[in-house]
Amino acid sequence: MRLTFLGRTGGSNEGSCPALYATDRGTYVVQGKIVTDPEALAGIRDLADDELVVEVPADVLALAREVQ
Repeated sequence: MRLTFLGRTGGSNEGSCPALYATDRGTYVVQGKIVTDPEALAGIRDLADDELVVEVPADVLALAREVQ
């Protein structure tokens, strides 16, 4: 899988997290903070063993709309 960096949140002070990448598969990869709060995770449906839940700000997701 090849990734193309699309951008990161305007509120990121250091590093490149949270960020959004486009793949050569027509999908996206989201880089964000792993959600560990049990109450929040209780609301997630059908999370597979090979999946994680990450939190990203709305401005990162808006980057996907810009490239479509």
